[in-house]
Amino acid sequence: MASLWVGHRGTVRDYPGFSPSVDAEAIRKAIRGIGTDEKTLISILTERSNAQRQLIVKEYQATYDKELKDDLKGDLSGHFEHLMVALVTPPAVFDAKQLKKSMKGAGTNEDALIEILTTRTSRQMKEIAQAYYTVYKKSLGDDISSETSGDFRKALLTLADGRRDESLKVDEHLAKKDAQILYHAGENRWGTDEDKFTEILCLRSFPQLKLTFDEYRNISQKDIEDSIKGELSGHFEDLLLAIVHCARNIPAFLAERLHQALKGAGTDEFTLNRIMVSRSEIDLLDIRAEFKKQCGYSLYSAIKSDTSGDYEITLLKICGGDD
Repeated sequence: MASLWVGHRGTVRDYPGFSPSVDAEAIRKAIRGIGTDEKTLISILTERSNAQRQLIVKEYQATYDKELKDDLKGDLSGHFEHLMVALVTPPAVFDAKQLKKSMKGAGTNEDALIEILTTRTSRQMKEIAQAYYTVYKKSLGDDISSETSGDFRKALLTLADGRRDESLKVDEHLAKKDAQILYHAGENRWGTDEDKFTEILCLRSFPQLKLTFDEYRNISQKDIEDSIKGELSGHFEDLLLAIVHCARNIPAFLAERLHQALKGAGTDEFTLNRIMVSRSEIDLLDIRAEFKKQCGYSLYSAIKSDTSGDYEITLLKICGGDD
């Protein structure tokens, strides 16, 4: 199960010589002492993989009869607290909670919904939906339905279902056929057939979509992005553009999201924490490379100039290095 959430391009790896009991005791000491020993907490939690942190959580509960996350919440505060709690949360539960937060309160954070639902694999989505139900006793689909509407809702529900094809094999004949369908659903008709866009973009594998977009360009002499921008609007347009971006290059899409989160006056910590934590064992090295390519400066330096204190130290350790 853990393998679903671990790739080859992460910055965080299993810690060699790992001992959950030694770590649990050191964490307990760091929390119990007069004044919290943040340095110890940071070095243990950032230098263990999520699977190892789950074993620490178990050990901590068994030994001290306490939930580690509750103790962290009681002892830390602000963005640093959110980040540390995120580190000890199982990946599927973390994503479920991020989705819930995106839909809570007045107004929906559509960008966060789009980011999570477009970048997770079908198998990850199935686990997230399960975790969502376990934590909230409501189905993810029901909450998405009540918080969104129209074509945007339809497409999100299709993604939340985790039905995207995951095979790496591409079918050239299908790519030609789908490209024709997209062309006739958009550029080549009066009014747009949104359902066709949803069906193809939400169900085909990313390698298959890449080939389809090449075929589309041959037929229409336009990039699919330009057609989507010309034919569609609102959150539905944003979602389809995100899918196209992800099909072409997920790390580049997430690097762009990080750039948005870090630029300008305030920092969007909700997005920053989510991407740093959720991609730290999957593709954060690639995201770093894409960030440098897009911005001309490193992710490390952007975090350094935009954050401070223990929060900064923790993010930089997850980032893993300067480029």
